[in-house]
Amino acid sequence: MLLPELRQQVLHANQEIARRGLALHTFGNVSGIDRAGLDGSGPLVLIKPSGVPYATMTPGDLVLTTLDGAIVEGTLNPSSDLDTHLLLYREFPQIGGVVHTHSEFATSWAQACRPIPCFGTTHADYFHGEVPITEPLTAAEVEEAYVLNTGTVIARLFQNRKLDPLAVPGVLVAGHAPFAWGKTPASAVEHADLLEFIARLAYRTVLLDGPAAGLAHYVGEHHYQRKHGPKATYGQKITAL
Repeated sequence: MLLPELRQQVLHANQEIARRGLALHTFGNVSGIDRAGLDGSGPLVLIKPSGVPYATMTPGDLVLTTLDGAIVEGTLNPSSDLDTHLLLYREFPQIGGVVHTHSEFATSWAQACRPIPCFGTTHADYFHGEVPITEPLTAAEVEEAYVLNTGTVIARLFQNRKLDPLAVPGVLVAGHAPFAWGKTPASAVEHADLLEFIARLAYRTVLLDGPAAGLAHYVGEHHYQRKHGPKATYGQKITAL
């Protein structure tokens, strides 16, 4: 099998979204990309096969495709969300893994067509600003290429608002559900998990009639920068021995 190390990463990431309760039944998928490909032939993407249970999935079940969707290796049908993943990899060259789930609270915000405001420092530690919501797909976009255009509306949102996909590592697709990403499949899963937790906290904050304006911008900015900024102080500094 090609790309055995990436296969293990993507398999584990798919099993993790089930283990963490982010994907009931087979309601979710994870992919990973090798940007160099084989002998510099171009990027290759590994993705979950459509409808296969996480518990019984094996490395050989994963489907390997080019960035244009041509199957390189695999006998099963790839995830029905493949074209969304591929478009995100093309538009966001910084990322190395993509996760799509229908996790309960994040999907609730998506179905309500509402972004998730930054209500507190937990949110600010991981997302630089609100978790945005896309515009709904038009009837023409759905008819033309629904899955591909799901990626298109995400990419258009980030382009129009000049958002950094590494600073805002997830999005809500209006009427649908969340997508998240990261530099690796594992970090993409972490962001999907954090997005669900943030969505749950925000839902309860709204129920408790929290301030509509959310957290003061200067507090949120301080928290984000202390963890991700050029002078970040969070965590341990690794020094050479």
